[in-house]
Amino acid sequence: MALLGKINRGLLILLVLVAFALLYNKTRLQTLPKYSVLKKDEAKMEKEMDTDIPVVICASEERIGASMATINSVYSNSRASVFFYIVTLRDAIKKIRVYIEKTKLRKIRYKILEFNPMVLKGKVNPDSSRPELLHPLNFVRFYLPLLAIENHERIVYLDDDVIVQGDIQELYDIKLKAGHAAAFASDCDLPATHEMVRSVGMQTTYMGFLDYRKEEVRELGINPSDCSFNPGVFVADVSEWKKQKITKQLEKWMAKNVRENLYSSAVAGGVATPPMLIVFHDKYTTIDPLWHIRHLGWSPDAHYPRSFLKEAHLLHWNGHFKPWDYPCVHLDLWEKWFIPDPTGTFTLVIFKKSCLT
Repeated sequence: MALLGKINRGLLILLVLVAFALLYNKTRLQTLPKYSVLKKDEAKMEKEMDTDIPVVICASEERIGASMATINSVYSNSRASVFFYIVTLRDAIKKIRVYIEKTKLRKIRYKILEFNPMVLKGKVNPDSSRPELLHPLNFVRFYLPLLAIENHERIVYLDDDVIVQGDIQELYDIKLKAGHAAAFASDCDLPATHEMVRSVGMQTTYMGFLDYRKEEVRELGINPSDCSFNPGVFVADVSEWKKQKITKQLEKWMAKNVRENLYSSAVAGGVATPPMLIVFHDKYTTIDPLWHIRHLGWSPDAHYPRSFLKEAHLLHWNGHFKPWDYPCVHLDLWEKWFIPDPTGTFTLVIFKKSCLT
């Protein structure tokens, strides 16, 4: 009986403790913000994102400093609210976060997105005269609507070798023609660049990107002398992109190239540019040429007049010669926006006296 009494007393004490615990939890829950408040905050954030200018930029581990310079130039020259979607591979996520949080860029609004390179399996040949053009992040532009980017009907895409000198709002606000999923700058739009382009042998027509010896290329009916465009800078209409199944079209031409080598051995463009040229041929809106002054990285001799570069809204060092490397050209225009890597991983391989301005 004594043992039974002890057990009953123990059970009674346990019941009392449980009752106190339930009362405590009930009181505590009433003092916390309700779920509806959290929902309201989320709705407010979504509304704010509707008014943001979404900028997508890729940041590879080996070129992280270049991406940060691009971001800095956009952020510093834009009056509007910009939201950066930084796309990278898993190995660079932590470094990107440190680069931002430990520098002046900590004030930007951003989201880091991981790109899965397995999506490219079987779609890209391993051979290329420029292996760096086969980097998985070069193909992110094909998959914009599939990224975790929400509440945006329009997206601005920028390569990491770009410096923006104008207000990105102006580029974002371009009026796309009906039925067009994107806007690019034509390679024939700016007469002021033609002499320089010819002097360094830069390709500006479809002949420089597609292998017209192949029957399937000829059957496209694209005149080889038609002007090309550079997909390193563009504005995309997400709804039209999805409606026209642009990603599927691009993947189709990637697969065809794997089987038939339609452009991987062409003169220029690697394997990421030709699919864009094919899918968007005669189906894109042209942007103001001053919003994409390119070819600065095509040759160490690619010099523009200083007055012309000062008027440019966007500069692009497309080509092999990057401003953070050697040899380089117009270094001062890029270095103005460069932020040293707080981890010391990304460094400039530059002999400043040898880099022409």
